[in-house]
Amino acid sequence: MADANLGRLRLVLWAAVVVAALGASVIYLTRGTDEAAASGIGGGTYSLVDHNGNTVDQTMLVGQPSLLFFGFTHCPDVCPTTMAEMQLWFQQLGEEADDLQGVFVSVDPLRDTPDVIKGYVSFVSDRMIGVTGAQEEIDKIVAAWRVLAEKVPLDGEDYTMNHTASVFLVNDQGEFEGTISYGETVEVAIDKIRKLVTNTAS
Repeated sequence: MADANLGRLRLVLWAAVVVAALGASVIYLTRGTDEAAASGIGGGTYSLVDHNGNTVDQTMLVGQPSLLFFGFTHCPDVCPTTMAEMQLWFQQLGEEADDLQGVFVSVDPLRDTPDVIKGYVSFVSDRMIGVTGAQEEIDKIVAAWRVLAEKVPLDGEDYTMNHTASVFLVNDQGEFEGTISYGETVEVAIDKIRKLVTNTAS
């Protein structure tokens, strides 16, 4: 009987661990977006470099609707998955979203040079811009969009980055309109993008 009770206790404790882990993952994937929407996300000034070596700033988000994503090229899962999803969104929308641009901002500028980013974003769409720059300027855009971006040490001198996984929907005034969460279905994501493009055009 004691063994059975101990077994049940272990199951309860493992369940609690799983729930806590899932909760931590949700915080990792969405942290900052809901609060940011209420506190005036976006804005700020910064000077960065695109994948062609051209200087860009906050005006890169003005004049057309944008899908804004923060990540890094050494990302093992979230970033390549999101980039592949963005490629699919562009393909499915076709001419319907001719004015839509994608913007990938590196949170790891030490390793993500313009040349590195160019190869990373080029397969998504010809309307995709890769952005990097000096760490202090990356810090400015990260702060402006209330993004989580923190270095996590690994073995030796290696490291990875924790970062917000949502894609930001930005209108043609450079203003926050909402997010596409990591793992959102294609149908829901496409619907959100259509609304962004339609509202911009109207």
